[in-house]
Amino acid sequence: MTELEDIRQGVLRFRKKVFPIRRAIYAELAHHQDPQVLFITCIDSRVDPAELCDADPGDMFAERTPGNLVPIYSENRSGISASLEYAVTALKVTDIIICGHSDCGALKALLTPEKLEALPAVERWLHYADEAIDAVNTLYPNAPPAEKLHHLCQQNVIAQLAHMQTHPCIQRRLEEGNLRLHGWVYEIHTGEVHRYDPETKAFALWPD
Repeated sequence: MTELEDIRQGVLRFRKKVFPIRRAIYAELAHHQDPQVLFITCIDSRVDPAELCDADPGDMFAERTPGNLVPIYSENRSGISASLEYAVTALKVTDIIICGHSDCGALKALLTPEKLEALPAVERWLHYADEAIDAVNTLYPNAPPAEKLHHLCQQNVIAQLAHMQTHPCIQRRLEEGNLRLHGWVYEIHTGEVHRYDPETKAFALWPD
């Protein structure tokens, strides 16, 4: 388990070994960023967007939320709304990826809601996945727990893609035809990514 001393040593290694190798990249990024991708994923410590995509600093604008949830747009203040708006309006990203993952603790909690009794803030947040759990309970009512969680990870990505499209900034860019939305599920135990195809309404290994 990583402790604070491990973090301290990691910062030292970055300063002494990693940064000098990438000094030119950081010099270029010091006063400007120009990412083309907004990557939305879970806060789970096992999911590292940059490592998964083999991306360099500055390549992706990242947002992380429990369960990779995106609230439906409202006039209330929302950090997610601000991130979306900044990414698509100020940074002009061309692609948005919502990436779920296997063994998601937030989604596990939806399948065992009694575990949320001591986590009221988490319980309220997870209501943004209500459509996903409803879909799974309708489509796979008798599936064993592991299979049900697998389907829930996928249905949740589909639901959050729909939520994202309720935001005016997203709607505007989609109408202009210069924004693409992508739904992924990352399998931690295999390293595979499965991408959602809205035409076939199914997930498939990507890239194949």
